[in-house]
Amino acid sequence: MVKMSQDSHISIKVNSRHVGEEITCARWGHLGTPVLLFPTAGGDGEECERFKMIYALRHLIDAGRIKVYSCDSVGGRALSAKDRTTRSFADAQTRFDRFIYDELVPWIRRDCETPDIEIITAGASIGAFNAVAALCRHPDVFKTAIAMSGTFDLTKWLDPPYTLDFYYASPMHFLPRLGDSPQLEQLRKRLILLPTGEGPWEEPAQSWRLAQVLGSKGIPNRVDPWGKDYDHNWPTWREMLPKYLAQVA
Repeated sequence: MVKMSQDSHISIKVNSRHVGEEITCARWGHLGTPVLLFPTAGGDGEECERFKMIYALRHLIDAGRIKVYSCDSVGGRALSAKDRTTRSFADAQTRFDRFIYDELVPWIRRDCETPDIEIITAGASIGAFNAVAALCRHPDVFKTAIAMSGTFDLTKWLDPPYTLDFYYASPMHFLPRLGDSPQLEQLRKRLILLPTGEGPWEEPAQSWRLAQVLGSKGIPNRVDPWGKDYDHNWPTWREMLPKYLAQVA
């Protein structure tokens, strides 16, 4: 059995100028394609280790295929708050996006010692939403998204009015109106994978709806239904993610 060395894992606190608070950022691995793994809902930067995802990915990490990065789910916490409003969530999500692009991505690239390295995004549930949103907003940085068991239309939880910040945070809403542009041209060179279970608490229709939006804009994507034996939980995602990363990393 291959054992991951202890110094392949680091965890730091970043005092984000965009979010206005400390954010936990973690990394596992020494070499390989960087993978930004977004937590579920209000999860933190080390959720993926506690739920044994890092163990499931260990063979790819120790083989030098991937380096896994994660951070606290700022937008997810805002969405999970009991006193949330659409405006408060959209504001938090916008600040989180700026943190990802302006602060976390440069840290990942310095850690990889490659100033222009492209990054894979991944996540499950709300993490899937963030993985897709990051790639769609910043295709200059992110090259592939693996969005497992995602909820992509957040209006199911948020009431109107919908602000411009919400509109630009949600690929389901801003992509249909995205015209010919360098952003869309770059997106058409990217790939979004949408694996989803069909068991309890899963909602495959969300993935199919997003696929229709992506396909209408010529953005490469694929929905992979995994069947009724796979429900909305970590055992499903621990089986999914290593399979897809082995294909694209």
